[in-house]
Amino acid sequence: MPVAGSRIVALGHYQPRRVVANTDLEMVVDTSDDWIRTRTGIVSRRHADDDETVPEMARLAAEHALASSRIDAATVDLVIASSMTAEHRSPNVAGIVAAAIGTGGAAVIDVNVACSGFVHALVMADLSIRSGSARRALVIGSDKMTAFTDPGDRSTCVLTADGAGAVVIEASDVAHIGPVAWGSVPSMVQAVRMQPPTDLFAQDGRAVYRWALTHGATNARKAIDLAGVDIADIEVLVTHQANLRIIEPLAMQLGLSDRIVVTDVVESGNTSAASIPLGFSKWWHAGRIPADALALLFGFGGGFGYASTVVRTPQRDRCQTPQASI
Repeated sequence: MPVAGSRIVALGHYQPRRVVANTDLEMVVDTSDDWIRTRTGIVSRRHADDDETVPEMARLAAEHALASSRIDAATVDLVIASSMTAEHRSPNVAGIVAAAIGTGGAAVIDVNVACSGFVHALVMADLSIRSGSARRALVIGSDKMTAFTDPGDRSTCVLTADGAGAVVIEASDVAHIGPVAWGSVPSMVQAVRMQPPTDLFAQDGRAVYRWALTHGATNARKAIDLAGVDIADIEVLVTHQANLRIIEPLAMQLGLSDRIVVTDVVESGNTSAASIPLGFSKWWHAGRIPADALALLFGFGGGFGYASTVVRTPQRDRCQTPQASI
């Protein structure tokens, strides 16, 4: 039966055990801590080991989210996972996670819109709940970017990292996830890519930077308008954690520099589809994001796709903070 909307009730995340500082990269590629900080704002990132696969990181993030609100996995009837680095074409990441956590027959869907994939997955889950096709959904972003990065290419290896983030959403009498503003830029379809014969991550960094600072704010504002709120109502900004030199000017253009602007890229690097839920969850569990606040989520990247939506953060009395797997 259709309902008014859905709400986020839990957040979770997972980061690999291995921390890689800028000084560590100085040992393997022609770069420096100062060069990386100046151009990206990144200080450290996490690199996954062989056992920390895309589905495994997704599972751990999902379990963190479920545990934080004491939700039984068996009550989840939809799992949507976003990734551009899944190790297998089939079974998909969502299916592996659903089986591992014991959802007991949930629908399982993978989406690949690279860095904006999580926002796409979130609104797809919201629309499924609104239509009555699901009551509770688990939405995950998980990427192992380092498995597809040339360690000798300083233009990419200083950026990429691994991790996962997840949210649980459920049916609500009041819509706490707003309409989506999404689209693509056909002329930039090759701007972010992973293609044969190497499948290595590559991008036209200047083109992405130029688009983000020329068109990003305009597209992100569309979600605010669709939600029927004012920019003054937005308390939190969570964009794709591509580069601090994109996040900060984008926040300024949106008029949100004085709000809570998630900058997890500084310590987590660029984790593609994982970056928005990872930063969102880390800052939420650290108490840096308030409860019942309006947050603007904005993802952009490979495809070249983008998506933005306004969500309300979870209530603290529902979402607890167990120790994360970090």
